Amino acid sequence: MKIEGFSQFQNLDPEDYYQSGEGYIIYTEKYHLKRGYCCKNRCKHCPYEFSSTNTKTPKTKNT
Repeated sequence: MKIEGFSQFQNLDPEDYYQSGEGYIIYTEKYHLKRGYCCKNRCKHCPYEFSSTNTKTPKTKNT
């Protein structure tokens, strides 16, 4: 999502997103977890396994 200003994002916490060098808003993993579901847009920091049947289970972290 590319925006001209940040007025649409005033209610977001600073750790929920960052702006790329090209002016796009990039949502963080923390934002996705707070939202609670996968939007199926193949977001860069999506913590969910994207599939047509599973959009609510966070993927496991390899430790």
